[in-house]
Amino acid sequence: MNIAIIGAGAIGAAIARTLSARGIPALIANSRGPESLSQLTAGLPGITPASVRDAAQADLVFLAVPWSKIPAAVQGLDNWNGRIVVDTNNPIEAPAFRPVDLGGRASSAVIADLLPGARLVKAFNHLQPALLAADPRSEGGRRVLFLSGDERAAKADVAALIERLGFFALDLGGVEQGRLQQFPGGQLPSLNLVKFG
Repeated sequence: MNIAIIGAGAIGAAIARTLSARGIPALIANSRGPESLSQLTAGLPGITPASVRDAAQADLVFLAVPWSKIPAAVQGLDNWNGRIVVDTNNPIEAPAFRPVDLGGRASSAVIADLLPGARLVKAFNHLQPALLAADPRSEGGRRVLFLSGDERAAKADVAALIERLGFFALDLGGVEQGRLQQFPGGQLPSLNLVKFG
């Protein structure tokens, strides 16, 4: 399974560092083009700058773009043909840090509408970037990453990647249960939980 990241801000860069540290190659893309990513990727073996269109063709794509910029980031990427998209986003408007009115919907349901044909899994969104990039082994256990989504096979693939990265994957259920890990409103964001044993 090949992997890509769309978005090279704090979360996208943290995911890139984590993948590189475990020897897992990936493409990374942003709105400014591959040339703008040379400084980030210079110290990350296996992480290669790419265009958004090329990154979107990966089997598993992390979407790590600020909420208000997501529609522009995925514009023209019309059919995802069953590829997995990991929704790392939270519905917050930066820099004002205002919550977005989703009309009572789960944030991943809103994202899914923008990605026809994608198999969406919400994950990598509840921890601060520094913890995502840090060693997942903590205090004799493994740091927990939550995931949720309606596609069981897609969740199994994302859970396997989470485990390969050294974290403990905790499946919360479907898209609606993903509200628990969504910020704001969920009970789980910023919880740095560790699984022992």
